[in-house]
Amino acid sequence: MTSPPTADAPVPAALRVLDRPGLDALLAALRQSGYTLIGPTVRDGAIVYDEIATTSDLPEGWTEEQHGGSYRLIRRVDGALFGYTVGPHSWKQFLLPAHVPVWRAARDGDGFRFEPAAPAPPRYAFLGVRSCDLAAIHIQDRVLLGGTHTDPVYRARREGAFVVVVRCSLAGNNCFCASMGAAPWREQGFDLALAELLSPGRHEFLVEAGSPAGERMLEGLPVRPAEPGELEAARVQARAVVAGMRKSLRTEGLKELLYTRYEHPRWEQVAARCLACGNCTQVCPTCFCTTVEEVTALTGAHTERHRLWDSCFSLEYSYIHGGSVRHSVRSRYRQWLTHKLGTWDDQFGTPGCVGCGRCITWCPVGIDITEEAQALQAGDRSAAPAGSDGARR
Repeated sequence: MTSPPTADAPVPAALRVLDRPGLDALLAALRQSGYTLIGPTVRDGAIVYDEIATTSDLPEGWTEEQHGGSYRLIRRVDGALFGYTVGPHSWKQFLLPAHVPVWRAARDGDGFRFEPAAPAPPRYAFLGVRSCDLAAIHIQDRVLLGGTHTDPVYRARREGAFVVVVRCSLAGNNCFCASMGAAPWREQGFDLALAELLSPGRHEFLVEAGSPAGERMLEGLPVRPAEPGELEAARVQARAVVAGMRKSLRTEGLKELLYTRYEHPRWEQVAARCLACGNCTQVCPTCFCTTVEEVTALTGAHTERHRLWDSCFSLEYSYIHGGSVRHSVRSRYRQWLTHKLGTWDDQFGTPGCVGCGRCITWCPVGIDITEEAQALQAGDRSAAPAGSDGARR
């Protein structure tokens, strides 16, 4: 994890500048190289990620206002293309799709004939990856590629992906990525990084190559060397993003503290509000829980197996022989938060949260993970009320 640049921080010497026609040329070069270009666009009252072709598809002049359980688009006073934070989508939907055919089989005489489950995935180029989402991709790399057994669906999509980061120019009301080491100037793990610079009469993008593939993509594009004033403008912008964050999470000692709070009364209080709808896990860029479903034709001639996103908030998720292990909302919320901020680190060497704030925005009742963590940090060690379920249920 890297920190945002300070006034005297070293700046990469190879920074260059693209204007808006140059950015269109970059998008055209990516498409001509065989990439399916995915970027932000406005649809259904939100800024979502979908296939795009040119800069005219981007959310020009739009931003959003987010609070707990609240999201709405509002107009900016300028024509910024990336003047927003994060919406309901993350890049997880392309790297770890919500619905994947595992296999199909059809009856063939006395046996079955297996058929290809799905076509090969496209080569994706992601435009507009925020630093928090880049951190989330790296976390999913550890989870799905870092062990003995890797996920073949994720691997096929991740290995061919071209990542274009866009530096944040503002902090949303629910952002706390600075607390999680993900804000907002990450120096590694991308192919290209852009910082949008707006001033009267000028609309340009500071561009940095982070890989040989990124450097090759800039060849032939109308770039020029960045000027000192432009580098300083990017530094000021990065510092302003961190200073503008209204939420924070104190992570020092949090994992160990959570292990002493299994019976804290706060779990009952948050469970009284939680709907166990799973929205937080669906919008989270790092959650990776899945289930498998099999569908067989009534005639017995055809069967299919699919992998689907699942959620630890589902009663069925912890079902084993004899019933579900976590039968109360209290136990399921506790599992989610303690895994996200505690046991995830034991498993994968990093917390499972990047501070994007999506779980706060898209929770129907506005439950705030930073407030819940702070309440546990500030509370005493008293046990939960008599009659509540046990620490592991």
